[in-house]
Parts: sequence; C-alpha cells; structure tokens
Amino acid sequence: MLNRKLALTAALAAATLALAGCSVGGNTSTPTNSGAIAIDQAAVDLLPAAIKERGTLVIGAGNDYAPNEYADESGNPAGWGIEVAQAIAAKLGLTAQLEVADFDKIIPSVLAGSYDFGEYSFTDNAEREQQVDFINYYNAGIQWISGAGKTVDPNNACGLKVAVYATSYQDTDEIPAKSDACVAAGKPAIEVLKFDGQEGATNSVALGQADATSTDSPIAFAAIKASNGKLQAAGESFEVAPYGLPIAKNSEVTPAIQKALQSLIDDGTYLAILKKYGVESGAVTEATINAGAN
Repeated sequence: MLNRKLALTAALAAATLALAGCSVGGNTSTPTNSGAIAIDQAAVDLLPAAIKERGTLVIGAGNDYAPNEYADESGNPAGWGIEVAQAIAAKLGLTAQLEVADFDKIIPSVLAGSYDFGEYSFTDNAEREQQVDFINYYNAGIQWISGAGKTVDPNNACGLKVAVYATSYQDTDEIPAKSDACVAAGKPAIEVLKFDGQEGATNSVALGQADATSTDSPIAFAAIKASNGKLQAAGESFEVAPYGLPIAKNSEVTPAIQKALQSLIDDGTYLAILKKYGVESGAVTEATINAGAN
C-alpha cells in the first residue's frame, strides 16, 4: 500500500474515478459543517485555547490516492479520509484548513508545527511511532479482486494472470514472492500483467484479460462497488494494519481529536462516510492511539 512499501509513494487511483489534479502546497479551507454534524462540547472543552481562538484545524492532506484522498473536479481535496478529517473539525466547531502536500512532507511538517495533524492513509507502525503519535481511524490491508463468479485464491494463484500497478508493493514484493513459491513447488509461475496505474490493472480484470488484481483494501472495495457487478473480492484482506492521523507526540490537541473521532464513530457519522465510498469493511469502533505497534 502507499504507506506500506510503494516505490511510488503517492499515485494510486481507483478503477472508476477520473480525477483532476491539485497543485501540491495549495490549501482549501472547509467551513464548519452547518448543523449536519453536531458539535461535541466535551471534545471542544479539550481543545487548547490557542486553537479555539484560531478557529481552524490545519491539516496536511493528500490528493492522489483515491478513494481515500483525491482532487475533485474543482481541484479541492476529496475522499472518505478527507471527509473524516473535515468531520473531526466540525465536531469541534472548527474550520478544517486542508493543505495539500507530498506524502513524505507531511510528518516533517507535523513535527515542525505547520500542521495540527495529517491525513494521507498513513499506516501506523512502530518505526513511525518513534517520530509521531497516531490517532487510528481505519484498518486497511491487501485485497485481491477477481471477475464476478470466478474462484480465485490469493494463496494459490499459480499459473494465473495477475494484473498489478507497476512499481507498487504488489508488483515488487507480494506477487514475485508468491510466484517464486509456485515455482519452488513445481507449479506454474504467476503471469504478471503490469499497468501504469491501478485503474488499468482493475479494468483488465473486468474485461477478462487478467484473472485477478491485488491492491489496498479500500481501493479494492471502492472499485468493486463501482463496477456494477463485474468485480468481486477474491479471498479476505490480509496484512491488515491501522491507518492513523499523524500528530506531534504528546500534543495538547490529541485528546480533543481523539474524542471528536470517537464521537463521530458513536453517532454513526463515521460509518456513513465509509459506506458512501464502499469501504466500510475496514471501519473501527474505537479511536485508539498508536495501535499499529501493538
């Protein structure tokens, strides 16, 4: 996944979304939700005075990893991860100021104090927890997709045609390892079909050119939902790990963000956002801190 081992750190698109670009370094201020999301006063009371006075949450965000984060037709950040971040601000009665940045620039900017937190499908792991804390908001893994009605086992794909996004973790690590295991067992190797983007890989499965493709679970489930019955999940998600919002270690704003996220989970807003994009299978029921290293 983008945050797991992708050689190309920020460039995976869902199969059915044609997305406009948004210049890195731009920002979008999203007004507080006007009544649709109830403010949680208990969470507001946890906010540092300086942020209350400022009236905004400054969030470093991605815009090229659909459906989690992408640029809409106007070039503004969109996606279910973006909507969760915006909803957190709304719970706190604040404006979400989204500042688009490269994946590898967000954590350094959080550490420098430029952003209150980041939102870019970061996998929470022990290495990153040495730098920042993570407020966990989703569980994501690797998910295979096959054509509807076909039986494909990701653990026994010898001899199958598997489409991959070139330079992704699936291309460089997962599928080669599985194919090598096939050969070692005296079985046919996996035939790899490489594409410049996940959209092409997924479309090849829908068209019957490939038996399956492997990608991140939220990307996969959004593509399946949008395929009008042409695609299905092949097997269960694996190598599952939590996504987290990176925030400065022991930040004074962490309790408020965590409380706001838990409030969104409890009142159903969080799950409604995920269902809109077809990614609810990775939903969490508790807003935890640094769950990735556990």
